[in-house]
Amino acid sequence: MPNQQNIETVETFSSKFKEASGIYFTDYLGLNVKDITELRKKFTADRVEFYVIKNTLARRSAENTGLEDLNGVFGGPTAVALSFDDPTTPARILKDFKKDHDLPKLKAFVFEGKLMDKAEFAMVANLPSREVLLTKLVVGLSSPMTKLASTLNGAMSSFVNVLNNLNDLKPE
Repeated sequence: MPNQQNIETVETFSSKFKEASGIYFTDYLGLNVKDITELRKKFTADRVEFYVIKNTLARRSAENTGLEDLNGVFGGPTAVALSFDDPTTPARILKDFKKDHDLPKLKAFVFEGKLMDKAEFAMVANLPSREVLLTKLVVGLSSPMTKLASTLNGAMSSFVNVLNNLNDLKPE
């Protein structure tokens, strides 16, 4: 019979797994306390939640949310990174962190509700952030309008110059 704390933990993680746009399961074994603290700080700075969780509780939480294909993920120590805003943020943080450290190892990840292959991790980690993509979209949309305004302004200036020249040529 499971105890009340475990039941609450499963319910909490089930709701987090449902809400998260990016879920990254990692093996952190081998990282010392200093390195894990550094990784947590990086995650926290970018609004990513990072938890060390028991495999049984993680498996039950995943099953409650319909993530059934995670066989083999819940062996050995497991840590979970959850992103609710931008699903690529944990991938970029893990990629940058692994430049200086060999760990944590990615076990599996769920991107926008879809279980992704480990081979696709590099592609996701190299995607620009949501903010960068939105900025590029706004610049792309505003560029034609800026050019149109500039063209119309130039035509109006030329017309005003012609009228001023005609006014100067007119005898008084």
